[in-house]
Amino acid sequence: MKSPITGKEMKLTKERRSMDFRKETFEIVFHYYLCEDSGEQFTTTSLDEVNMNQVYNQYRDKFNIPFPDEITRIRERYNSSAVKMSEILGFGINSYRQYEAGEMPSIANAKLIQMMDDPKFFIDMVELCGTLDEKIKEKYIQKAQLLLEERKRNIFDLNFKGYLMGNHLADIYSGYRNPNFEKFTEMIVFFSEKLEPYKTKMNKLLFYADFLMFKQSCFSISGMRYKAIDMGPVPNNFQSIFEYLANNKEIDIDTTEFPTGYTGEKFKIRENRSFNAELFSSKELETLEKVASAFKSTSTHNMIELSHLEEAWKKNEKGKSEISYEYAFELNQI
Repeated sequence: MKSPITGKEMKLTKERRSMDFRKETFEIVFHYYLCEDSGEQFTTTSLDEVNMNQVYNQYRDKFNIPFPDEITRIRERYNSSAVKMSEILGFGINSYRQYEAGEMPSIANAKLIQMMDDPKFFIDMVELCGTLDEKIKEKYIQKAQLLLEERKRNIFDLNFKGYLMGNHLADIYSGYRNPNFEKFTEMIVFFSEKLEPYKTKMNKLLFYADFLMFKQSCFSISGMRYKAIDMGPVPNNFQSIFEYLANNKEIDIDTTEFPTGYTGEKFKIRENRSFNAELFSSKELETLEKVASAFKSTSTHNMIELSHLEEAWKKNEKGKSEISYEYAFELNQI
């Protein structure tokens, strides 16, 4: 960005600052452009969004307020429109739509929305709503009952997927996303189709995709947590997740014996299994494509070396610690 004062290119600068929101103070990594000649600081719309999203994310985390995608997911699981959901909740339609668009709910409204995730509570709320047509009530109650039955049938699988992804609420270690096993699976399918990487490279591709997305938006793609090990950043429980996906025929993993004695596991797309792009936003798809393009010709060995240059790995490797997504702002290899 050029300085409106001197016309020279300005340096993107990041520093820790405190910002206030709803009588709370939060520390963020503040982004701005610095005009070195005048000392003036400037931001863009996208930088303002990154700065404010850091504040909003910490506020949501502190008071357990659902994120916009979670609010939308809760509504969609009942096949409800925003108008009808606001009616059931007793909110104004404009207020509810703004919540899905990113407006911060009050703590009381946030708790009510979260409770709607429970089909039993949803049924109670539908029955209490005096403005809904009886046929619509019946439709919503039947849908909620189906969800309850489905949960009973698939309780083991749901619990196991939750275990694999961490069973944590959204926070800085998940990139302020609730863990999404389906999206994480599709990320693996995407890179398997595009690059056919070996396991170690796959781990780095997933790390860069999630962290690059956070760098741009303050949200990860999958909600996956990563930790630093000797060979670089890896998703938590990656070995169990890959085995689960292979056993469930989501991907193929071919084993290769090398002359050195090492064994390599290469990921490949399965026949008749295509990548489901509908789960992702356009920005998420752009990020996946960017990571695939950037590392297309990078060997597994070089991927390890590049990941070792990242602060995310260097600052956490000693303790094999989980990596805060705040390190995304320091990515330097993409």
